[in-house]
Amino acid sequence: MGDWWRPEHWWNEDNALWVLFASAFVSSTLLPGSSEGVLAASRLSGFDPWNLLWVATLGNTLGGLTNWWLGRWIATRYPARRLVRAEQEKALERVRRFGWPVLLLSWLPVIGDPLCLAAGWLRVNFWLCALAIAIGKAARYALLLWLIPVAGS
Repeated sequence: MGDWWRPEHWWNEDNALWVLFASAFVSSTLLPGSSEGVLAASRLSGFDPWNLLWVATLGNTLGGLTNWWLGRWIATRYPARRLVRAEQEKALERVRRFGWPVLLLSWLPVIGDPLCLAAGWLRVNFWLCALAIAIGKAARYALLLWLIPVAGS
């Protein structure tokens, strides 16, 4: 049968990067998820922190931009309707007040996803939103990687 079931057989950097990308993407959409555990496990396994940073940031940014596009799509279907939930109203108000720079906070739990959705709904410039989302998420992952001890130390 072999040792296929042992973690060292399948937990290599290539597999970890794909799992991290998927986890980061899903956790940045409106779906529940958390990529911090995968990031920590990968770092503690000794994987290259720069690869982890880029992959996690890319996945998380693309997830945030998916929310932006979803907001844009919702606006074409329901342009005059008021949004139902209080979090959505708060997110719209924040984006109206502060503009695209508020998306630097898109990494925050609970409020980050609605901010991206609201920015799309309000048709805030896509490229400025992408830049702000990427910077905020990269800074968060860089801080997390800095806080995680290196394997073997």
